Parts: sequence; structure tokens; C-alpha cells
Amino acid sequence: MSASKAADPRQAAAAAIDAQGTEEALWREARLAERLPRLALPAGPVVVVAAHPDDEVLGFGGTIAALLQAGAAVHTVCLSDGEASHGPGTPSARARLAARRRDELTAALRDLGELPAPVHAGLPDTALDEPQHEEEARAVIGGLLDAVGAALCVAPWEGDLHSDHEAAGRAARRAGHDTSTPVWSYPVWMWHWARPHDRRVPWHRAAVLPLPEPVIDRKKAALARFTSQLEPRGTGIAPVLPVAEIAHHTRAFETVIR
Repeated sequence: MSASKAADPRQAAAAAIDAQGTEEALWREARLAERLPRLALPAGPVVVVAAHPDDEVLGFGGTIAALLQAGAAVHTVCLSDGEASHGPGTPSARARLAARRRDELTAALRDLGELPAPVHAGLPDTALDEPQHEEEARAVIGGLLDAVGAALCVAPWEGDLHSDHEAAGRAARRAGHDTSTPVWSYPVWMWHWARPHDRRVPWHRAAVLPLPEPVIDRKKAALARFTSQLEPRGTGIAPVLPVAEIAHHTRAFETVIR
């Protein structure tokens, strides 16, 4: 995950992400796992797209681990290195953060199971929604879908109110159309800014994938690898992923929008 980009059309979205979020207790009271349809594990190969290192684990890491445990092929593509997650910085500082986040992702994916090294597109963090970069993302995703004969693509939700997440979702949707590959979406920031029954969320298209306890443990171990996002970014500056945010992503199920 990376800091939101507050361009003029996105001021309200940035404010929603930066504001105090919805408590996990409220989501528990909504009993989504009981009220939403349940999905079986999809057939592989599955390609999982992330805008930044950690998105794929936050939104779909438990299901990745379950798929690997079931013997399915899973491939991942990370569109940026998340070098802007700590705000403005010198080129050398951003390069160091990018390298650190790549290493964190490698370790996290290893905790989920045995899968190929992620494809790193190397596109600029906080700029995926620029038309040329979104088209590059579409080409990278489509190339991987073709190369592995993907049966399913899973990507960030196009309504997540984070410009990079939404661009990644649109690029995946278009790549899926190009290759006749079904696409599922996973929310990341939605759990922070939305509330149960929020009309901005297409609940009629949502479903859950239950996670057994060993798989949840694998996901928690993987999430712990992202220390650059879990630690304070400086004196008095909160982490990108505070404890309250992690609570949304360590449930006994994951949610997708189809």
C-alpha cells in the first residue's frame, strides 16, 4: 500500500483514506461471512495483481496460501515498488525504500507457500492512473495472463478510492477482456472508509472465501514481513498500516467483488 494521491478530483477520496477509519468491531457486527455468498477455491492458474508490494497479501493472501496448499498454480504481478509510501523523499531514499519493499514482498510470498517470483512492472508509485502507465500495466498483466494460461485474474477493486488501486483494477479488467480471462477484485482501503451497507459498495457482487486457521496463520506471518509499512514513518508519524487497519485483513475470510 502507498500513500494516497490527492489530486483535485481525488480530494474527497484522499480525505476518506486519511480520516479515522471504521472500527473492525462494526464489520464483525455486520456478519458478512454469514450474509454474503460463499465461494469455493477457484481453479488455477490464478494471476494476482497488486498496485504496491503488500496489496496482494492484504486483500488475497489467505486465498493465495489456500490455493497453493491445494496444488493450484498462482502467479503475482506488482505494478509499482511502493517507493512513495513515506511521502516525498530524495531519489536515493525512494530507491532504498523500493528495494526494501521488494525484499519484504519476496519474504511475505515465501510465507504463503511455494510460488514463482513476482513480476515487477516497475511503474511509478502514485502515478498508475496516468494513461500511459495504466496502459503499460494492462500490457504487463495481459502478457502474464497469456503466458501462464490463466483461468482467473484477481486485482485491486476499481472503487477502492485509491488512485493506484483503481488504476490497477481497471488495467486488470481490460487485460482480462483482452485475454477472455475472468477478473475478481479485492478491496483494501474500502474497509477503512466504508461502513456496512454503504451504498458506494456493490454488495450484490460481493462474496467471501472462507479461510481455515492454518491459512490465516500463514497470512499473518506474511503481513508481519511488511515492516516498512507497520513501523512509524518518523517521529510522531503513524505507520501506513496501523493495527486497526491490519485487523480488517486478518479475518477468517476474504472478500471479493465479481
